Amino acid sequence: MTRLFVFGLGYAASAIADAAGGAVLATTRDLRDGTIRFDDESAVLAGVVAATHVLSSVPPIEGEGDPVLARYGDALAGRWLGYLSSTGVYGDTGGAWVDEDAPADRGRRPARNAADAAWLALGARVFRLPGIYGPGRSALERVAEGKAHRTGVAGQVFSRVHVADIASGVVAGFDAPPGAYNLSDDLPAPQDVVIEHAARLLGMDPPAIVALSALSPAARAFHAENRRVANGRAKRVLGWTPRYPDYRAGLRALSATTSPTPASAAPAIASGDQR
Repeated sequence: MTRLFVFGLGYAASAIADAAGGAVLATTRDLRDGTIRFDDESAVLAGVVAATHVLSSVPPIEGEGDPVLARYGDALAGRWLGYLSSTGVYGDTGGAWVDEDAPADRGRRPARNAADAAWLALGARVFRLPGIYGPGRSALERVAEGKAHRTGVAGQVFSRVHVADIASGVVAGFDAPPGAYNLSDDLPAPQDVVIEHAARLLGMDPPAIVALSALSPAARAFHAENRRVANGRAKRVLGWTPRYPDYRAGLRALSATTSPTPASAAPAIASGDQR
């Protein structure tokens, strides 16, 4: 039976834990039932030793590195390892396609680039993820709540992935060789197009265009990148096929449970919204 230990039971990792089956133990900040603190060293080490599979979704800290590897790296040998990384390690490709053979040290976050490489060196399955969406966290909620905006930037394309497809891809990786795998959908698309489609599904007008200069520095940095992420290796090696191959399928499935917020109750557009 699979015994999964998860460092950081966040949004994506929770979906993976649900899909994995078997016994699950995880670290969390809020100490939900069945979880432990990251700094409870004796409990963490006991959980890792008992696990057949160890997954980390804990992001690195700029200037400090990966906290999981720094504290528990010596205890990870001898079991299946998985790490949730980011397709941001590829950096800006000017809209070109990128696969796992491309340099993975071009991202704007050096600590993420280094963590990705360090987990690969340990023999982990490193799952590189683009923009994540799913129940409660999609363009539908942002449009419905009045938090979405468009930028009007032409030719800028992003990849994305439904959280359920992350879960199925990682579980498929339980039987796969170590290495990097891009888990992304089949149709990279401009963010404005996704926002406009979400508005149509909700029967709402598309949100306003906000100039890039009005966004936060972090949002401007996000929009400075432009790439299409290829998922062919995950399909070939993992035998994985995304249930939601494009944003239209994913948003359509989510739209049944999303309703517009009354205009009087909708908050102002957030200039720092990056998705």
